[in-house]
Formats: sequence, structure tokens, C-alpha cells
Amino acid sequence: MKRAVITGPTGAIGMALITQCIREGWEVLAVCHRGSARISSIPVHPRVKILETELSELGQLEQVIEGRYDVFYHFAWEGTTGAARNDMPLQTRNIASALQAAELAAKLGCNTFVGAGSQAEYGRTEQLLSPETPVFPENGYGMAKLCAGQMSRIRCQELGIKHVWVRILSVYGPFDGPNTMVSATLRKLLCGEHAAFTPAEQQWDYLYSEDAARALFLAAEHGKSGKIYVLGSGQIHPLREYIVRIREAVCERIDTLRVQEGQNKYLKAGSVGIGELPYPKGQVMFLGADLTELTNDTGFVPEVDFEEGIRRTIDGIIDSVYNGDSAVR
Repeated sequence: MKRAVITGPTGAIGMALITQCIREGWEVLAVCHRGSARISSIPVHPRVKILETELSELGQLEQVIEGRYDVFYHFAWEGTTGAARNDMPLQTRNIASALQAAELAAKLGCNTFVGAGSQAEYGRTEQLLSPETPVFPENGYGMAKLCAGQMSRIRCQELGIKHVWVRILSVYGPFDGPNTMVSATLRKLLCGEHAAFTPAEQQWDYLYSEDAARALFLAAEHGKSGKIYVLGSGQIHPLREYIVRIREAVCERIDTLRVQEGQNKYLKAGSVGIGELPYPKGQVMFLGADLTELTNDTGFVPEVDFEEGIRRTIDGIIDSVYNGDSAVR
């Protein structure tokens, strides 16, 4: 039985990866932020253990973790949104934490370290993102991710551990943060509220969390040490098209609820307003993944299309946030 450590496991990707590991017969140690409300959502399973800590304490965890592990997934990161992206002292601490994670992986006997990078490492570009695409990060978050990937790769080489860095584009799914475009839009529309948008002309690449988790699992198993992979769906569409498809899925789900539950007959999907907001400063207008390297090395090919992924995400939101049909109103 293989064993994996996952830091920052309570987001959309981490939760899907825990499920993937359970499916594969692996044992998982979920290293969570102390006191996180999301811990209660982690699957209850005999092969899943939870350890609460702070990101700054990774260097001391060897003393409290029993046994040896095989793979170390490092997702934990502070300051991923808003003004915190340019909090340089905070982002610098994230780099140090990534190095501590690599060192902890070696102490636990891991042979593989998989780090979560970001499209923010590239900055703005109008070409498909590949490992060879030039990197010009424009904020502290992207700069720190780039630095963490480069430094942890060198440290893992020194420690004799395989290092894989995966630059992740836009992933959606159950347990996603409430402020992402997909998650925030679904929550508003399910509650009958209005969702305002920019002109939404961006060309975008969205990947369902279950596919992302499978890609990361395959990257740990078959990825080549020292390589960078870009993770997305490889499918690019205008953002306004995604918005329309999201509302259609919500309307379909609400129609089903009306049929299933009489008390929900007054449910109504919220409205969308495309073009009501200006683009924010520095808006990325093109985001798309070139999966060639990832597919060639690991065999990964996305399996869940956007419509199916949104249906599953809607059900996950209803189950976990709204506590069933009666709370969606």
C-alpha cells in the first residue's frame, strides 16, 4: 500500500485527490490548516488521517508523523487572492514553506515531491502555455510560485527526490473557493440572485477537479523528475460562453427540483449581466494549456466535459453548502 502526504487538501483539487488516492488503495495524510472549517468535509475513511498544523510549522512535523511515505503533494499556500497576492513578505514565506515541505518529504522517506504551480508564473500571454513558454509573472504570487518551483526542484535534487512541478490553470468543482468565477456564479444563480460580469471576452480554459486530481496522481506516478507540466483541459472558449452554459445548467437543475419537491415550485434561477462591470487592471485575456508534455509522459487526457462538470459541481454545492434542496431559495 502506497502512502501520500497532501498539504492544503481541503480545496477542490485536494479533496478530489484524496478521493483518487482512496480509489487507488493509497493511504493519505491530510495536513490541514489548524482550525479550518473545511476539515469536516474530508472523506471519513480508514485510510485517511488528518493532521492540523500551521504552514510555518512544516519543518517540525517529522516529530509527530509516524511511518514512512511515498509521495508528497504540496498544495498549501497563503495569500492566493486579492491584495494578498502582492504581500511580498507573505509570499516570501510561502517560498520558505515550499522548501520546508521538500525537506519534510525527504525525512518521511518520500521518493516523489509534487508541487502546485500556477498560470500566474507566466503573466499575460496570447499563446498556449507549455513548459517552454517564457515566464513573466506580474504579481508577488506568481513570482513566489515561480521561485518556489525553481528552488524546491534544486533542493529535491540535493535530497535525491523526484521533483514534479505542475502549473495549474483554472480548476473548478465541489469544494472550490467561494470567490472563483464558477463557484460565485453558481451560488448566486442557485439563490436567485443577479450575477454581474465584465464583457467576458476572455478566451479561457477550465478543468474539472476530478480530472485535475487524476492528472496530479499520474504526474506523481509517471512524471519525469525535474520537469514542469501545464495542467488545464486544453479546450478554450470565450468566458461569456461558459457563463451562459453555467446558467443553463442551473436552470435545468432547478427545473428538476421543482418536479421532485413541491415546496420548491417557486425556485427561480438568478440572472446574469454580461458587460456590466469593467475589466480589472491587468486582466488576463487568454488562458489555455498545451497538454502535450503531460499527456506524452503520463497518459493524462481530460475525461469530464464542462457541462457534466458543472452538473456535478451544482450537486456538490447543494449537498455541502445549502444542506439539501429546501435551503436553495
